[in-house]
Amino acid sequence: MNKWLFAFLVVLTTSLMGSAFTIGKIGLSYATPIMLVALRFLLAGSLMAIIVKCLRIPYPKRASDWLKIALIGFFQTAAVMGCIFVSLRTITAGQSSILTFTNPLLVVLFGTLFMKMSYSLRQWFGVILGFIGVLITLGAQVDLRIGTLYGFLSAISWAIGTLLIKKWGTQINTWVLTAYQMLFGGLILFVGSFLLEDPSFQITPVSVAILVWLAIMASIVQFAVWFYLLQKGDPGKTSAFLFLAPFFGVLTGWLLLDEMISWNVILGGGCIFIGIFLVNWMAKVR
Repeated sequence: MNKWLFAFLVVLTTSLMGSAFTIGKIGLSYATPIMLVALRFLLAGSLMAIIVKCLRIPYPKRASDWLKIALIGFFQTAAVMGCIFVSLRTITAGQSSILTFTNPLLVVLFGTLFMKMSYSLRQWFGVILGFIGVLITLGAQVDLRIGTLYGFLSAISWAIGTLLIKKWGTQINTWVLTAYQMLFGGLILFVGSFLLEDPSFQITPVSVAILVWLAIMASIVQFAVWFYLLQKGDPGKTSAFLFLAPFFGVLTGWLLLDEMISWNVILGGGCIFIGIFLVNWMAKVR
């Protein structure tokens, strides 16, 4: 691939990942958090399911495969995105994005503990540096706000979802898996909204525009571009660029919400970025 096209697509997909935190925080002015993210993924999942149907991509025939898709949808969409949007009530979009994107570090830790994977010394150094970065980032919050906990829970859920996809993903078509895990996750969130909050969504031109942006640009387009890059380039090298996503989360939070960027966020975020880079760059499981 042309290096300029590659660079453009990397910036496009990671900026969409990162800016979704800021756009989502703006959306909380019009909706309760779980209902907003539920509508996002019900819309995104439905549109992708229609695309899958039109392309005549074969569906799984076994009930066990659909159960696996639903379980991935619970961790990868419902738990991750639900925790992110609830966290945005009490912490900044930048802090939430930094916490969420510690998930590659947790993948190494959980993969070693539960899937008997083996990683290099460089990758373990990246994990340690990344967690030092988390401690620095949260250093000014001795009270550890509830949003901090939800932000970290989103990273844990994402890591679990990643390992489940690694384990089961080859058995199911990627586009079918993506469409229906979003749809199942959206349904779980929709039910959860009525159980865990007093759901509401104000229909205004701004709120609808936010919902459409989150569903189409920050979900369907973002995933399609990321998947394309993983197919065309080396997955290890490409995954290293994930460290750009929390950078865009912090940047858009500053530009659109006037969120203050303190020294501990800059220093801690830098350690996390370097840690993720060390974990992912030319990462090979032995």
